[in-house]
Amino acid sequence: MRIVDVCAFYAPRGGGVKTYVDRKLAAGAAHGHEIIVVAPGEDYRTEMRGEGARIEWVPGPKMPFDRNYRYFADQETIHAALDRLRPDFVEASSPWRAAEAVASWRGSAPRALFMHADPLAAYAYRWFGPVASREAIDRGFDWFWRHLRRLDARYDLVVSPSRSLADRLAEGGLRQVVTNPLGIASGEFAPAHRDEGLRAELLRRCNLGPEAALLIGLGRHAPEKRWPMVVDACMAAGVERPVGLVLVGGGRDKAKVVRHVGGNPHVLLLAPVTDRPALARLLASGDALIHGCEAETFCLVAAEARASGLPLIAPDLGGAADQARDSGGEVYRAADAASAAQAVVRLIDRGVALLGAEARARAGGTRRLDAHFAELFAGYEAVAGRARVAA
Repeated sequence: MRIVDVCAFYAPRGGGVKTYVDRKLAAGAAHGHEIIVVAPGEDYRTEMRGEGARIEWVPGPKMPFDRNYRYFADQETIHAALDRLRPDFVEASSPWRAAEAVASWRGSAPRALFMHADPLAAYAYRWFGPVASREAIDRGFDWFWRHLRRLDARYDLVVSPSRSLADRLAEGGLRQVVTNPLGIASGEFAPAHRDEGLRAELLRRCNLGPEAALLIGLGRHAPEKRWPMVVDACMAAGVERPVGLVLVGGGRDKAKVVRHVGGNPHVLLLAPVTDRPALARLLASGDALIHGCEAETFCLVAAEARASGLPLIAPDLGGAADQARDSGGEVYRAADAASAAQAVVRLIDRGVALLGAEARARAGGTRRLDAHFAELFAGYEAVAGRARVAA
């Protein structure tokens, strides 16, 4: 099949969506499909990506709040690209304007909405959660749920990358939802990369001995990641148990995170690690991954940590929660530093060495991207086949 992905959040300097789409471009040929990504760029341009894969850039203005990204200027641009490309199947990768444009396109190809983003969790629940329940927030944002239900009625599939998001979408009245968790690339992360010498060195830099628990936090310094809350939780847990925290990342909130850490000797801030083997070694050398964001649709970092043999400490909502439970780790009440501190203490008291050994034994079962793409393409083929029979 020719599968066209209308991807509003694909950019040369993008983050998780770019990583995922790049891997999908490579995976398509292995499954006998031609993958074409339509993305907003500086001008009209075709970028070849190997056998049967390419990116069709179309002009789009820059996002005012993040100049690394652009957006589709109008629906007509998307419709013209789809008319020209004549896809067998169309995918929209965000629930906003691009999804509306794909839904309103007059072509006959079946289409899927892939929920790479969870706007309510990333924004509304985070902003208003301290003063209102999720039920009240959902009522206040019923316009967004009506929007999603309208899209659901016009799409053949709504793909959710986590069970927790799929459950919320179904509770919100969507009927076409299927769950297809993402996965990690094969061969990068494994317990074999564990380095006890590196672990001891990181704890030394946290002003702690090897008997302490070494927690790793990995991700962008952005408000939804809640790193100041994670720091507070580890500081509180550290009053009862020796805990070192290594935070790896950077971003627009870096200065805020640095100020929040202050002079705490048990928190080590590291720049983003772009060397994948070095990152695999760092992750495998920790005792647990701690995560603060309850708005993850899948949480690739959590999957990479699980494949490295780490149990997880994560909020009880979002994609990270699914993975923490599956890892044998701990969950805590989202956005609650005291609850997170208790989760850290619980995990330590269960035995870091024992939990680590169990997590390393399970690491090989971490879901791989190969399985995700096989399931995704099989689902698209089934929908396209039914459409052909109906026609």
